[in-house]
Amino acid sequence: MTTLGFLGLGSMGRAMARRLVDAGHDVVVWNRSPAAVDELVAAGARAARTPEGPLGAPVSFSMLANDDAVRAVLDPDAVAAARGCTHVVMASISPALGAELTTAFADRGVAFVGAPVLGRPDVAAAGKLNILAAGDSADIDAVEPLLSVLSARVWRMGSDPAVSYAVKASVNYNIIHAMQAIGESVAMTERLGVDPSTFVDLLSSTLFSGVVYTGYGRIIADQAYDPPGFHIALGRKDLLLAEQIAATTGVSPATMPALVRVFERALADPQLKDADWSAIAEVSRRDLL
Repeated sequence: MTTLGFLGLGSMGRAMARRLVDAGHDVVVWNRSPAAVDELVAAGARAARTPEGPLGAPVSFSMLANDDAVRAVLDPDAVAAARGCTHVVMASISPALGAELTTAFADRGVAFVGAPVLGRPDVAAAGKLNILAAGDSADIDAVEPLLSVLSARVWRMGSDPAVSYAVKASVNYNIIHAMQAIGESVAMTERLGVDPSTFVDLLSSTLFSGVVYTGYGRIIADQAYDPPGFHIALGRKDLLLAEQIAATTGVSPATMPALVRVFERALADPQLKDADWSAIAEVSRRDLL
């Protein structure tokens, strides 16, 4: 049995921590709100009162909401508790913060692996995530058996943890394009009398197979945006990350301004702002632009 730490028990983190518990590991968990901690403790985890508890485990993981949450939790005192250990940040954060963390952990003698994930909470619960790992190859080697409990595949993205977060944001940029394309084409064909489910089935069964078109296509066709697997606000955050990456790499994406406008309209709509991020499709269906 390996003692592990886990910080951040939202819908994704909770599913991932539960996988590690069910695999037989001694998992020390921390979360700002206690309900998720109680659920994991009932499943066999141990509760920590502060972030330093999980960070003191030989290997710890964090799955926090955004840059602000990561900075607040992984402050210098907390990071110091991980000296001589390994920490894996699995959240979708900015490459800039990834670079800051690389320095902060190294300065305190902590091995650091960047490992953002592809997949929704149900995928995490099934242990079928795709994980984008970057860092020292020996550090990745050491944690890969644990990452394999959570994933269908671990993709190695090189030695710089910041790159893993840039790749994750770039993948999400593609997902956003797909959801917007589905929304626009459903809006056009729906107004011609075509059933949305039939049209999405046509897309996903022929030229556009894959989890984005099958999964998000069905959500959009059925307008099943609640409960959200990934909130629109988080999608806007990832779009901002893509904007930052484009700026730092000297790329000028032609579609970026339009996608930003779609997200801003969705977030301004009381019926959409708290929905799943695929609800950006409703901006076209409802003529909100």
